[in-house]
Amino acid sequence: MIYIHFPFCKSFCTYCDFYSVRERGKMEQYKEALLREIDARRAFFMRCAEPATLYIGGGTPSLCPVEWLAEIISAVRNAGGKAGELSELTVEVNPDDVTPEYALGLRGLGVSRVSMGVQSFSDVSLRWMNRRYTAAGAREAYRMLREAGFGNISLDLIFGYDPVPWGASATSGDLLMQQWREDLEQMLLLRPEHISAYQMGVEEGSVLGEKSSAGLYREPSDELCAAQYALLQQMLSEAGYKQYEVSNFALPGRQATHNSGYWERLPYIGLGPGAHSFDGDRSRSWNAPDVDLYIRRWLSGADVSDASCTEMLTDEDVLVEKVMLGLRKTSGLLLSDVPELDQETVCRLLSAGSLIKESGYIRIPAERLFISDSIIRSLLP
Repeated sequence: MIYIHFPFCKSFCTYCDFYSVRERGKMEQYKEALLREIDARRAFFMRCAEPATLYIGGGTPSLCPVEWLAEIISAVRNAGGKAGELSELTVEVNPDDVTPEYALGLRGLGVSRVSMGVQSFSDVSLRWMNRRYTAAGAREAYRMLREAGFGNISLDLIFGYDPVPWGASATSGDLLMQQWREDLEQMLLLRPEHISAYQMGVEEGSVLGEKSSAGLYREPSDELCAAQYALLQQMLSEAGYKQYEVSNFALPGRQATHNSGYWERLPYIGLGPGAHSFDGDRSRSWNAPDVDLYIRRWLSGADVSDASCTEMLTDEDVLVEKVMLGLRKTSGLLLSDVPELDQETVCRLLSAGSLIKESGYIRIPAERLFISDSIIRSLLP
């Protein structure tokens, strides 16, 4: 699994705390630095025994010219081993970057899957989120991707927020539920192969976090968010989508191969500033989330001591990851993989209906996935 972080954005979304910058004048230097890092990481690619997946995320990768993406993807394919035999090649796009020419350009590069962050089909919500397009623009971008020949498109939605002016009175729960239902109806009219739906969080460092700390934003109640999540599950199931992870739904056979690898704790390499890597066992490493530091390290050859970090996971860290990631999947967690779990706690959760045990696996029932975090916490030391 290969992840490339493209850290540039035209503007920052209200809720986002991912590492990104608006200094697009540095994009070409970043691209050259990335090509150097890919070359320097050949040892990872040479170890790939199976065709790899490549996911280019951000930030906003669709700000990257097709010609540059061609260089980057070619560098990965030529790095050695079976990494060049990409089984899945995903690029994230923003709706307002998509043109017929750009979509055809991505297809020409062998991109097999596009992930597009729609987030909402309400123009009021999109303006509140500081997104750069309208609902009509998102639908038009989807149409262009289809016309370019993409048969595997993933769309993102967000629930669990109240798009009112900062400090204004809260929207009624009934109206927020209606808005969410309309978002889902619009999504299902498009019928993408894959849907990711996330509850909006109030993250430190985001505009939303700042407004919340200042008392200018109030999150909707847990009860409302749970009702929105239940509606999501119901409507997508009725439309033929299978939920395979807490936030992810797909038509049969269209699960995201790359993202599924994270939940299985498969080895992956992260390239670019802020990207993380994992050896599949205990070693994690990451590049500092600093594009200037990243460029200086790879273009000047300087020995920049704080440009990357490494940690070794403890036995407890490994257990936490296995349980946390395994129980996010609807297929669940193989009990024999976690003999350290307290069996009394497992039995108590089984009796309470918070877990189901089948064929040696434990899993969280669909109706309790919304509170999966609390169930997982109760299992951990």
